[in-house]
Amino acid sequence: MIMQAMWKPAWLEALNTQKFFVACSFHEHAKKNEKNICCLDCCTSICPHCVAAHRVHRLLQVRRYVYHDVVRLEDLEKLIDCSSVQSYTINSSKVVFLKKRPQNRQFKGSGNICTSCDRSLQEPYFHCSLDCKVEYILRQKKNLSAYLRPCKILQLGPDFFIPHDADDDTTHSTLVDVDEPMGSSDSENLSAPCTNFVRKKRSGPYICARSANRVSDEDMATNMSRRKGVPHRSPLC
Repeated sequence: MIMQAMWKPAWLEALNTQKFFVACSFHEHAKKNEKNICCLDCCTSICPHCVAAHRVHRLLQVRRYVYHDVVRLEDLEKLIDCSSVQSYTINSSKVVFLKKRPQNRQFKGSGNICTSCDRSLQEPYFHCSLDCKVEYILRQKKNLSAYLRPCKILQLGPDFFIPHDADDDTTHSTLVDVDEPMGSSDSENLSAPCTNFVRKKRSGPYICARSANRVSDEDMATNMSRRKGVPHRSPLC
């Protein structure tokens, strides 16, 4: 009975021990490679680039608030009873802290105190984080499984950005020579070949900017010095 009370699921241990918001070692050269997801089936932290390999697993997004890891209360309540854990509102969503937040100063005033780390809380809360509640349950030798909730499917929110990886991760430029001139074919001055500047982007259209056709210095000087002649009156009869 005591062993059953001390039992803790692996995904709950991973939320407390895994490091989040560090660079992913599998995608160290990719952009937005911070680990901000916990795969509850693999019990590990992953980055957005790893989601494709875990798409059929239960995924829990971890957020950052005042340098601490938080999770949306709506998502966490699908896994475990979060009553008596103080929540905070961030961007119109309620979140709870995952780990302890010990308070250095001694609490003075009205209100409750966290059962594990003595942090001051608002009523009617008794735990400042999920870890504090789990520790309190185990310390009281209660059955933790009674607080767990069955959850077979847990997906990321629709607003979560998942990058689309491609073979070419960087935007690059190439120069392409064109055999046919872009100007008129009946002009000798526009017969010089032109060079097109093509910029390739991932999953985007090709953008082609035509370069100006080269004109000889002699013709350019002639065109700039050309003026309308001075009008002459017809002789008087």
